[in-house]
Amino acid sequence: MESGVQYIEPASRASSIRVVLIDRRTLARECLAKSMSAAQYIVTSFGSVQDWLDVPDHSPNELVLLSAPSAGHPDVDLLTQAAKATPTMLLSDADDPSDVVSALRKGLRGYIPCTMGLREAVEAMRLVAAGGVFVPATSLLAAVRSPAPPKDPTFGGFSPRQAAVAKELCKGKPNKIIAYDLNMCESTVKVHVRNIMKRLKASNRTQVACALAAMNGSAPRTY
Repeated sequence: MESGVQYIEPASRASSIRVVLIDRRTLARECLAKSMSAAQYIVTSFGSVQDWLDVPDHSPNELVLLSAPSAGHPDVDLLTQAAKATPTMLLSDADDPSDVVSALRKGLRGYIPCTMGLREAVEAMRLVAAGGVFVPATSLLAAVRSPAPPKDPTFGGFSPRQAAVAKELCKGKPNKIIAYDLNMCESTVKVHVRNIMKRLKASNRTQVACALAAMNGSAPRTY
């Protein structure tokens, strides 16, 4: 699907909202655009923030929705710098309180995790387009229910949730068990694992465990 494709239903659009949808995944972008169009949104879709910026004359938009793995993705910073007065939202693979806070600090007005249903997501977009702010209740509940972050200085360079995941990684636990033990979604754990590996310049989980063990002066577990 080409960038800048617009979906407009033939019915009356008196209450419609103009939305820019940015998602690098073609199939996901097409499906979401069709669903949003059916919910009385006028959707113009792009494969990246840069594709959107490359359009010389932007039509007036009431909302920009970006799909990205987390608030730390480079496209998030590019979007917040470019959108300025236009409300922006993040559709994210993560569902983590620290990622939600990071998104809001960067200037986004809403955060939709992929675990949310379409109907709720559509209403959240309508709220943000009207000037409100939306964060998922599941993330707030997770922050209340999650165990206290580890105080081991080995994990001091990570966010509290990354530190918790890193500690479980060193125990040789798979993502599914880490998600269960830390009351996270498995997709959120995967995002944290990727970020931890990137930070430690590790190519696999064993290297992560070895790097953290070396920092702490202890022998890593084998798994």
